[in-house]
Amino acid sequence: MIRSAEQLGETVGVGRACQALGIPRSGVYRARRAVQAEKQPSSEPGLVPRALSQDEKAEVRQVLNSERFQDSPVREVYATLIDQGQYLCSWRTMYRILAEHNEVRERRNQLRHPNYVKPELLATKPNQLWSWDITRLRGPVKWTYYYLYVLLDVFSRYVVGWMIAERETASLAKELIGETCSRQVIQPEQLTIHADRGSSMISKPVAFLMADLGVTKTHSRPHVPDDNPYSEAHFKTIKYRPDYPTRFGCAQDARSWAAKFFDWYDYEHHHSALGLLTPADVHYGRAQDVIQRRQQVLEAAYQRTPERFVRGLPKPQQLPEAVWINPPKLAVEEENPLSPPGEVEDAVRQYTMIRP
Repeated sequence: MIRSAEQLGETVGVGRACQALGIPRSGVYRARRAVQAEKQPSSEPGLVPRALSQDEKAEVRQVLNSERFQDSPVREVYATLIDQGQYLCSWRTMYRILAEHNEVRERRNQLRHPNYVKPELLATKPNQLWSWDITRLRGPVKWTYYYLYVLLDVFSRYVVGWMIAERETASLAKELIGETCSRQVIQPEQLTIHADRGSSMISKPVAFLMADLGVTKTHSRPHVPDDNPYSEAHFKTIKYRPDYPTRFGCAQDARSWAAKFFDWYDYEHHHSALGLLTPADVHYGRAQDVIQRRQQVLEAAYQRTPERFVRGLPKPQQLPEAVWINPPKLAVEEENPLSPPGEVEDAVRQYTMIRP
């Protein structure tokens, strides 16, 4: 039928022939292409006479990856060579050769950023995990600063050591850490000190000191401020105080203000993340005594006016059992993000996590 349509199509046209015979034109065209394909000789890739040989391709690739041209775009290489009277192939062929070896990209050897591991640190008691950092305080005139060094206990939020200096150096940081560890009677293998990647934090004098003291040091990932959240939150508390001055007149002025602030913060400030306890009470083991006294006060209030406590006998807020820097993901959430709420809540109870 298709053969008849082709013969008739030579006289009246393919469209009218197919309409007369009741067959689709697409079938005629497919049959025609199949006949033409059978008549053409088969050709295998790589046997085309004008194609580059393997040696020529290797030469082109060697030129493109050479030290001279490894930083240059392909078209720039092509233009440079042809201006010098050398023609290897077209720049499109150069691209095809690079694509065969997955080299249509930066061709020079480059340093790659390592994959930094996210620090996961746990503190269940004071003097187990410290966080330290340095912040700038504005001086009397523009572009003048004083540097505040702060060592903070992550579990108790107690400022175990601080210092104000007119410069940021590794030697001053080493001195502060050494004196603070001595004052807190830190034993070898007892403490971990976490910091970001500032010049003083990663300096060799500080690293050697911690090694001598038996202190483990950890660092935040580069450009990830959330890896050191407690020091960052503490600095925000400092600079958002109502009496925090816009500028300090001198270093002694800054030290006087800081001394009053840290005394208030450690001994008077009732920290919301510590069950409204002061950092000093938590750091020096007075937390349970304070909680018991609060319980007695609440019980007395309940005995006087029980109708005011619709949920029964009130209880004071408790001190969290553990504090994390980057708590690990719960296995329940990793295996099945759509787990029932009760199952996830049971898993969450394994970790007592609080925020800065």
